[in-house]
Amino acid sequence: MKRIEIIANRSVEEDLLEGFEKAKVGSHYTKIPIVLGVGNSGPRMGDHIWPEENFMLIIYCENEEAEGIQRVVAEQKEFFKNEGIKIFETML
Repeated sequence: MKRIEIIANRSVEEDLLEGFEKAKVGSHYTKIPIVLGVGNSGPRMGDHIWPEENFMLIIYCENEEAEGIQRVVAEQKEFFKNEGIKIFETML
């Protein structure tokens, strides 16, 4: 079993979730709708200086589903090259 955390720009949220639906993965998740911070893609603070915001998904799943999630995230990262999309995994 794995815990997957995905932190991404809110502009890619709909596309990412549609990708999960098509691949039949990631159907059970916890979503934190507004995540602020600074990463490699720059600040996301939701204010007038740094107006963008991120969201976060937390998914607990088996290894096979995790592989499908990784593929969808990789496809989205390839398509949205200038948007921040990060995935982190922990083996449980």
